[in-house]
Amino acid sequence: MSGIEETGGASAREKLLQAAAQLFYNDGIAATGIDAITHRAGVAKQSLYNNFASKADLVAAYIDARHAEWLDLYAAREATAHDAKEKILAVFDAYEDHAEFAYERGFRGCGLLNAAAELTADDAGRAAVRRHKLDVDVILKTQLGVLLPDQPDRVPVLAEHFAYLVEGAMARAGLDGNGERVRHARAIAVDMLEAL
Repeated sequence: MSGIEETGGASAREKLLQAAAQLFYNDGIAATGIDAITHRAGVAKQSLYNNFASKADLVAAYIDARHAEWLDLYAAREATAHDAKEKILAVFDAYEDHAEFAYERGFRGCGLLNAAAELTADDAGRAAVRRHKLDVDVILKTQLGVLLPDQPDRVPVLAEHFAYLVEGAMARAGLDGNGERVRHARAIAVDMLEAL
């Protein structure tokens, strides 16, 4: 989400990160200049360079913050899950929470994938997005391993199926501007889990 919360006493770094998060999500990374970020943050341009070595450094912080936000959404959903099946479904619920967040200009899809699409193949930001997606894969594999302790060969394949299901749903949800596709994907996941 671009919902990095700003408090009344936010530091210049926090203000810059919140402004960048909103602008990067709304307009894209390439279309967002340093002047727009500092203006929105209400800080002097030098503040940006006092807190971030470059725009690329700010982009990296944005990607890390978005990853942390999703992990927090998942942790909140996982905390109410009672078993491995519910923990798998919590992945879908966290993505739905992400899609239903009150974005300034509406939901445009996964902010991490949107960012990755703008970065070159060898950019460190793309590697950070890849790490996030791998973290989601690990959650799925771990919980499927709990469900299928006697079938370890099936776990990676099934985890990939669930990952594709949620990522495809997020891509379509971004086009639709809401979490309805993620809710549909969750219902499919329920059927898949019941068939195990």
